[in-house]
Amino acid sequence: MSTKAYDAGVKDYQATYWEPNYTPKDTDILACFKIVPQEGVPREEAAAAVAAESSTGTWTTVWTDLLTDLEYYKGRAYHIEDVPGDDNAFFAFVAYPLDLFEEGSVVNVITSIAGNVFGFKAVRSLRLEDIRFPIAYVVTCGGPPNGIQVERDIMNKYGRAMLGCTIKPKLGLSAKNYGRAVYECLRGGLDFTKDDENVNSQPFMRWRQRFDFVAEAVFQAQEETGERKGHYLNVTAGTVEEMFKRAEYAKSLGMPIIMHDFLTAGFSANTSLANWCRDNGMLLHIHRALHAVMDRNPLHGIHFRVLAKMLRLSGGDHLHSGTVVGKLEGDKQATLGWIKLMRDSFVAEDRSQGLFFDQDWGHMPGLFPVASGGIHVWHMPALCSIFGDDAVFQFGGGTLGHPWGNAAGAAANRVALEACTEARNQGREMDKEGKDILTQAAKHSPELAAAMDTWKEIKFEFDTVDKLAAG
Repeated sequence: MSTKAYDAGVKDYQATYWEPNYTPKDTDILACFKIVPQEGVPREEAAAAVAAESSTGTWTTVWTDLLTDLEYYKGRAYHIEDVPGDDNAFFAFVAYPLDLFEEGSVVNVITSIAGNVFGFKAVRSLRLEDIRFPIAYVVTCGGPPNGIQVERDIMNKYGRAMLGCTIKPKLGLSAKNYGRAVYECLRGGLDFTKDDENVNSQPFMRWRQRFDFVAEAVFQAQEETGERKGHYLNVTAGTVEEMFKRAEYAKSLGMPIIMHDFLTAGFSANTSLANWCRDNGMLLHIHRALHAVMDRNPLHGIHFRVLAKMLRLSGGDHLHSGTVVGKLEGDKQATLGWIKLMRDSFVAEDRSQGLFFDQDWGHMPGLFPVASGGIHVWHMPALCSIFGDDAVFQFGGGTLGHPWGNAAGAAANRVALEACTEARNQGREMDKEGKDILTQAAKHSPELAAAMDTWKEIKFEFDTVDKLAAG
């Protein structure tokens, strides 16, 4: 029993919700929390309190407990581990009966498991590190509207990663000038261009005009190159009604793909949009705006691997994943772990990549991780090594900042990608030979040579804030 003294009537969480001998069922949803308890609160009590507050418990014994089968419905803290290298924090594992959650509703899952407990006074800080969704729950969710193979077939792109570019400046361009930038990138060799996360329908560029000029650019680039092209038209809006209006208009223009900010717009809106995309043959690009508010603090919040799992269930064909080598936060091993969670049918527990549970996705298709944020041609060998072919390499300044313009920047990206892909397929070591591979390719591509010269000194060598626990 806990050593803490309770006033009469106050629930002893440890006695009810701490069950170290419990063996999780195949149908349980499992969660791993990193907990720093308040001073004087034993680990078992803190873990049990988290399990209680996120399932059937409250601060005191209530008479209505007698009206249900509490043993059947309650969450159970069943295991505790040390966090390597941190004497204050510990990992707590909690099992939740499947019947606590509405089928096919990631909204209900995250509301239940993370909705209230993060403000609980018994813990100083709390982080949801991982979730295991049983296959019985996975099959109730729609998942990606299309998935990797269907998208490759729609876009007719095989044997390599795909290339994209976020149009810059992200704010302030007129719709016609925006379309001109899209056209130059696509004709230069990119597969996709992209609205940035905060491009919606501002006074300088209303959404309908942007959609019209972008569609014109896409079709013109397709005609000139003989390749299928696309632009991520951001349909995120202030209401779901407006979101669907924009999606319908994108479809009427014959565009193959739209975009959504899944965290700021919410899981309900995202799941509805994913269902619409599935019914209408539309690809869905997902931006993760807001994620770092939740996932960057190593002690408090929700880890990105959890957000990636939630998105795969909710639905999306692309998801921004970080780059490891670019300007945004991202530990390499952790990134490799969540790339697996996006793409693979079964992902085995692997603590070296931060994966606390096996995850079986059953028949649910995977989605493309999108490497985006401060990348340029010098990063291409590392990107090909880290991500492989089933990914989108999303440039911004690394295309648009080329001294000869957008088309030249796109051509440099394409030559670099094809050279690195060919070299990797030949068995060459990208980490050691990347510079030589690019230098040889640049002899036949003045665009690549100029890009390499432009960004040869640009690096983002900052320490990673959220590192995997050592040990």
